[in-house]
Amino acid sequence: MVVPWVALGEALSPEAGEASSVVGSLILECTSTKQSLLINSQCVCAGKGRLCTSKSCLWSARVSCTAGTGACVGTLHSTTPSIPEPGLSISFLAKMSPSPAARSHPSCPMTTSLPVGVFVWDVENEGDEALDVSIMFSMRNGLGGEDDAPGGLWNEPFCLERDGETVQGLLLHHPTPPNPYTMAVAARLTADTMVTHLTAFDPDSAGQQVWQDLLQDGQLDSLAGQSLPSQKGVGIAGAVCVMGKLPPRGQRRLEFSLAWDMPRIMFGAKGQVYYRRYTRFFGPDGDAAPTLSHYALCRYADWEERISAWQSPVLDDRSLPAWYKSALFNELYFLADGGTVWLEVPEDCLREEPVESMCQLRPLLREYGRFGYLEGQEYRMYNTYDVHFYASFALIMLWPKLELSLQYDMALATLREDLAQQRYLMSGIIAPVKRRNVVPHDVGDPDDEPWLRVNAYVVHDTADWKDLNLKFVLQVYRDYYLTGDHCFLRDMWPVCLAVMESEMKFDKDQDGLIENGGYADQTYDGWVTTGPSAYCGGLWLAAVAVMVKMAALCGAQEVQDKFSSILSRGQEAYERLLWNGRYYNYDCSSQPQSHSIMSDQCAGQWFLRASGLGEGDSEVFPTPHVVRALQTIFEYNVQGFAGGAMGAVNGMQPHGVPDRSSVQSDEVWVGVVYGLAATMIQEGLTWEGFRTAEGCYRTVWERLGLAFQTPEAYCQQQVFRSLAYMRPLSIWAMQLALQQQQQQQHKKAPGPIAKQDTGLSTRPKLGPKEAVANPSPECAS
Repeated sequence: MVVPWVALGEALSPEAGEASSVVGSLILECTSTKQSLLINSQCVCAGKGRLCTSKSCLWSARVSCTAGTGACVGTLHSTTPSIPEPGLSISFLAKMSPSPAARSHPSCPMTTSLPVGVFVWDVENEGDEALDVSIMFSMRNGLGGEDDAPGGLWNEPFCLERDGETVQGLLLHHPTPPNPYTMAVAARLTADTMVTHLTAFDPDSAGQQVWQDLLQDGQLDSLAGQSLPSQKGVGIAGAVCVMGKLPPRGQRRLEFSLAWDMPRIMFGAKGQVYYRRYTRFFGPDGDAAPTLSHYALCRYADWEERISAWQSPVLDDRSLPAWYKSALFNELYFLADGGTVWLEVPEDCLREEPVESMCQLRPLLREYGRFGYLEGQEYRMYNTYDVHFYASFALIMLWPKLELSLQYDMALATLREDLAQQRYLMSGIIAPVKRRNVVPHDVGDPDDEPWLRVNAYVVHDTADWKDLNLKFVLQVYRDYYLTGDHCFLRDMWPVCLAVMESEMKFDKDQDGLIENGGYADQTYDGWVTTGPSAYCGGLWLAAVAVMVKMAALCGAQEVQDKFSSILSRGQEAYERLLWNGRYYNYDCSSQPQSHSIMSDQCAGQWFLRASGLGEGDSEVFPTPHVVRALQTIFEYNVQGFAGGAMGAVNGMQPHGVPDRSSVQSDEVWVGVVYGLAATMIQEGLTWEGFRTAEGCYRTVWERLGLAFQTPEAYCQQQVFRSLAYMRPLSIWAMQLALQQQQQQQHKKAPGPIAKQDTGLSTRPKLGPKEAVANPSPECAS
């Protein structure tokens, strides 16, 4: 008797290594001599050690997630009325490794780049009869869309034996240009298992061909040779089956992998050819799928151990709430699922770049590659910089070299210009696509030619935005502070000077404080800001303070004196024009919203404290004012909004009503809230910080059911916008704040937090002071 179970879980898209819609299935069957009742059960679960069990009599199906990452494994349901009778108990523990967060662990940069997933089934026979248990993994060749329609897709079996380990499976070849790929569905062959396959069947049929084959004896026919190429408009799929013998009260592990090998990619403009990062280790020829499968199935246990070691300091900390642990690691899904590309950098890409002053640019990009992720799955722009300002904490803490690579790319784009004319949607003005010495909004659209043509954003002319240049300067110093990389600071220093010089023109009255232009000229691109403002003014003062610090480190006394003077005048103007005794006003316009309480008003202070500044001798904003403003935000924007259960609304009027002057002022931005929570922790308001962030987590992951697709924004009415967004990665700023807080409590010297191997280290290999005292010879001035 055969009992098939189907597990519909995450399938992995070959497009960019991200999770996507289900295009395959896992079928589990066991063979006994008896039958009984119909069962139809479903289970989905998340979290380390959390089991969702569905039982009928003594039959149980259990699904768990690996390494506490909370990945959804799947749905289990029976497809036949035959199951073991009462008294026969079999349980299945299925886990997918790596999950979205596990695919993002920093302990091994090479492994992080691999396009593979491993599915492990631990099968336990709790009965007194021996059983033969089979699991079948079926997979459609392609995604079922337009790329499949022309036909010509074909499958073939493979077997790879290496180092005493054998892997068998199917290769699903998808030769459609411009980005052909091969997927591999494979299983590990052991002395106690048998691996069989069905090379091809129609995935759009009722599946009789594969079902009849499987139900006959729990195996597949395993015909040799290639399938015929698919016909135009006709789909093709394949299946791999593993059978294992289970003695009474015995256990067996059945292991599958899915690999997708798309080594060579071209973006929409079909200009530059790129090779993905993993080709450095597995070759660029498109024949790596068997090797990737073998590597994954033989190494995944080590990966899980490393993931566990990486996460354990957080997961084992009883002082941290469970929701925070879930959010911290699970929000990392976006680094794998955000249209992400990690590319090798061809030498000819850098030939004409103005790189003479950047000694580390070429070696760093050549060694660590080029990294890009979308602003959001609905906002198709790579490395949107005003948003990366928030999300960048995940990169700098976990993959600092990728953050530095991104910064070098942004510096190069800043120094270039594109004088092609573009009409901008909100104003209707016609202006250049990109001006020199101004930080771009993004590095381009994947449907065009990113990195070559930047600023795909056409809503506003961002050359006139007030925040982008400042965010570059702040991130440069923070990245230097957390890595101790003085070469990086030296390379970025001329670019920082250039963008701050460009920013000077926004200080119209020369009082040391920039003014906004009377339209939405910053990351809140639907929220009008006029004159001196809490958000941009605060970012400006923080950036000026950072320039003073960097000038001292770079031995530029005249520049240091210049920015010290600007800072002194700007501080006086900021406090005089914006501080009202309880918080900093939104802006200085004559509109009612000018007195709104903005949740993000302390963003400048947030970055200063993350960079070891902003207090004591380096204080920019009076500490009592910062703490009072944060308390006011907590009272009004958090506790006074939706019963304190939905995070912090962007804008709140002083009489307790959300600011509805724009489409964004009455939204909650998840990434902004996590940054706000980090700021509260930095200033000693730890309980308030966790309370504030918890509202976002509960709303997104529980009430709205948007796990692994955290939106940019939602409203009190539970309307949300822009699913799967970059900014919520800012939750790693909370972790940084907690680590720095712990350092202070233990009276340790401040210094870099991030480290390439774990991301959770609290001690530097080389701190900023040591780096300045002992710069690398090639970077010394």
